[in-house]
Amino acid sequence: MVQWIIYGMLVFVPLTLLGQSSGWNADLIFLFSALAIVPLAKLIGDATEELAVHTGPRIGGLLNATLGNAAELIITIFALREGLNDLVRASIVGSIIGNVLVVLGLSLLIGGLKNGLQSFSRRTAGMNGVLLILAVSALALPSLFDVALAEFPAAELQLSEGIAIIMIVLYALSVLFSFQQGQDLSHQGDEAHEPKWSIPVSVGILAVATIGIVLMSEALVGAVEVVTESLGLSEIFLGIIVIPIVGNIAEHIVAVQVAYKNKMELSLAISLGSSLQIALFVAPVLVFISLLINPDNPLLLVFTSFELVALLAAALLAAFVAQDGESNWLEGALLLGVYLMIALAFFELPAEIVAAAHGG
Repeated sequence: MVQWIIYGMLVFVPLTLLGQSSGWNADLIFLFSALAIVPLAKLIGDATEELAVHTGPRIGGLLNATLGNAAELIITIFALREGLNDLVRASIVGSIIGNVLVVLGLSLLIGGLKNGLQSFSRRTAGMNGVLLILAVSALALPSLFDVALAEFPAAELQLSEGIAIIMIVLYALSVLFSFQQGQDLSHQGDEAHEPKWSIPVSVGILAVATIGIVLMSEALVGAVEVVTESLGLSEIFLGIIVIPIVGNIAEHIVAVQVAYKNKMELSLAISLGSSLQIALFVAPVLVFISLLINPDNPLLLVFTSFELVALLAAALLAAFVAQDGESNWLEGALLLGVYLMIALAFFELPAEIVAAAHGG
């Protein structure tokens, strides 16, 4: 039922294109394009899962590790092209805290209410928790040293580039380690899954959905500045709250569904795994993409103190939840409560304060 509701949202794709060609209100185009990205992101995920069935768990896991956050990557590339670096940094933070607070929180809450005390592998969850703290620490380093390097732009950029390269290598090593441990990165879990689509159909849907997200992302990013002015919102709020939800909601639903079925290990693999992919792969890749498409305004991994506090709090909470190999509904409610407090804080944060924090 939920799947068909999401697929029904594909109607917003032609509505967005019609709105762009007819000069509709920018707020409406932003809303329609955001809603259109949700089913397109799900189609990318479904096509990737179908290819994983045909190619086997190892290749399928690699596909998922590469394409798991394709929708958000495309959105942020368009934002980089428009010079909206603050929005991109905020979306990186928002994706990480959204996965470890909202997705994990909802999974623990709903899974706990349905099944009571749930258990999962302490070793796997603990390793992901450690990697997440490491990834957040790596993202924080350029921000901490920015005070000393602010007057040396070349050194600033070299620090972000160097850390980005190391993070990509660490991500590759974590994927390799997962393969060696026999972990299934294709998110199929232990359920038998018969392919619904052939390889050509899966590749075709993947290509069409990607093109659709490219078009919708262009519309979404093009309307951002008008929307922030008309609604009185800051770019950082849109990046931390709105864009991560739009790009990842389909995967979020899957994590909650498997938790409801008492498969917490798979649910944690989705929520923590997606956070790690954003932190260790997507964020550093965006540093180099920015150099290609907008070399005069490269993306630095320099976050505001507000963003760093949110990141560190989310990572530490996720690591603590994962360390004992057990979960309950109260832990989920606590994680969701922390996310709501963070969202409220960023909603109330004036845009000029954010600009000043970024040196704007």
